[in-house]
Amino acid sequence: MTSAAPFFDDQARFDGRVDAVWAKGRDGVRVRLAHYAAKGDARGTVLLFPGRTEHVEKYGPTAMALTSAGWHVVAVDWRGQALSQRLLPNPMVGHVARFTDYQYDVEVLLDLVEARGLPGPRVLLAHSMGGAIGLRSLVDGLDVEAAFFSAPMWGIQIAPTMRKVAWAVTTAGRVMGLGRKRAPGTSAECYLAIGPFEDNSLTTDPDMWAWMQGHLTDRPELQLGGPSIIWLFEAMRECHLLSARASPDLPCLTILGDEEQIVDSEAIHARMAKWPKGTLELFPGKRHEILMDTPDTQARVRAAMLDHFNAAALVPA
Repeated sequence: MTSAAPFFDDQARFDGRVDAVWAKGRDGVRVRLAHYAAKGDARGTVLLFPGRTEHVEKYGPTAMALTSAGWHVVAVDWRGQALSQRLLPNPMVGHVARFTDYQYDVEVLLDLVEARGLPGPRVLLAHSMGGAIGLRSLVDGLDVEAAFFSAPMWGIQIAPTMRKVAWAVTTAGRVMGLGRKRAPGTSAECYLAIGPFEDNSLTTDPDMWAWMQGHLTDRPELQLGGPSIIWLFEAMRECHLLSARASPDLPCLTILGDEEQIVDSEAIHARMAKWPKGTLELFPGKRHEILMDTPDTQARVRAAMLDHFNAAALVPA
């Protein structure tokens, strides 16, 4: 069962029909979902898995391109962030008890797609942390015809000399009962909300930086700081477990900037080199948020995404 949830139209840059709802997962955690309705005859449905710290309004421009081409888009605020239920007394600490708990949120999203009778074929669009959640969903049997990943978190960028330290610190923190504390070296504040554009790790476009930053300064309730020790342990563990799983037999297009500073680029290259129907497209001079970059870059990405998804639409749902 769902109920109406707020949606910040003034932020989304979306011209069309969109509504947001609350829904509870099987464990009782409440999440917010948004349905961007297709314009004209529907071609299919995009399952949109955002990254850590993100919110559904941030994908309004991407949804605009997809819905204008006939795709429904259904997106989720992951548990512990944005307007979905925060899981710790300190709401600025990103937390999840187990990384696979995000799959409960995937179930809720799929329930909404089913309840609204949204048409197939279904395709997956996933960014950053959503890429890890999406890959887990795929290897566990998520029924989609194609996948598009943007800088997927198939590994976290940690210096090789610090990787063992990170495992040791997060393991010790859990054992000592400190797992819900913020991970050492991470910020108590929201990086995007307070950081300057210069030397940022997300985008090369100052207008997009200002737009994304404005979301968080206008709506502080959307902000999220660094992750908990448990989140970091679970995220590293999930990436390790996924690295041993074979890629699914479906078309996959992954985009990656060569100035990536947040996720592990080597893990992305390694997986895409072995993905049977996979293509890795590199973007020179680009960073983590390729979907939120210059107008020319956005146009290139959206064209590639639509070509990829439209090809999938020719496959019977």
